[in-house]
Amino acid sequence: MTLPAFLFTALLVFQAGLVVTGGAVRLTGSGLGCPTWPECTDGSIKPVVHQAQGQLHAWIEFGNRLIAWLILILAIAALIYIIKKLKDRADYRRLKVLAILQILGFLGQVVLGGITVLTKLNPISVSAHFVLTIPLIAGALALRHRILNKTTLIIKSTTRTLTKIVTSLTFVVLLLGAVVTGTGPHAGDIEAKRYPFEARAVSWLHADFVIALICLIIALYLVVKVSEDAQVNKVFGRAVLAFFFIAMAQGAIGYIQYFTGLPELIVGAHLLGATLVWISAWRINLIGRSSEGVAK
Repeated sequence: MTLPAFLFTALLVFQAGLVVTGGAVRLTGSGLGCPTWPECTDGSIKPVVHQAQGQLHAWIEFGNRLIAWLILILAIAALIYIIKKLKDRADYRRLKVLAILQILGFLGQVVLGGITVLTKLNPISVSAHFVLTIPLIAGALALRHRILNKTTLIIKSTTRTLTKIVTSLTFVVLLLGAVVTGTGPHAGDIEAKRYPFEARAVSWLHADFVIALICLIIALYLVVKVSEDAQVNKVFGRAVLAFFFIAMAQGAIGYIQYFTGLPELIVGAHLLGATLVWISAWRINLIGRSSEGVAK
């Protein structure tokens, strides 16, 4: 594996991993395993022996914090690589901006993480912590796609418009998923506040949007099949089909977790699925571009 392939793949993996490790913090009740910020406990940046919250909870929460710092290191390395190696590229400016946004995103995550701890896992700050990760994953994927020269195809305006709608709806689905999470039982601490919504109502609203998303993915696939040329059908159509199967699997996991009482393992799988759904959605957005988008 080449250096840029390793660097930009690692950045994407760790950005996605932040969602999964954040979920592990909630699902294990470790949200206040490090009860202070920016220290883990009074007088120590890391967990200490005999900490009141317990070693397991403390290290799970501290591990999630470490992931964020690894992302910062990778983002800085990415920016240095772009400045040193890619100055002659036509999209150099955009690449540099994307890398800088990864660094700024880290700063935003640190601030939101601190607010989350200091407000004792207020669901608004917990949700914001997750929502900020969504564009950061998209940015990391865009960097990887551009720098590794992944396939980009010019698609028709109708296809492009529907792609944008599908991507936007995916974002809305994830936002509603965050509301469901903030209403449900896995808060990260037994005393943490929850959104004042009826859990069943927000869960079914989320499910309705998932069904709408799957229907639109099918519509997008059919539009590609009947209106695009063979190359677009082969590459872009295959990416849309992969997105469809990932969304279907994620929907199935969602129903399983709902009807089995939200077991931690299934909820964790659903969080992993959410990152894969978003990566799949943003991937089709990167592959299928208008002629103006390719030129930028």
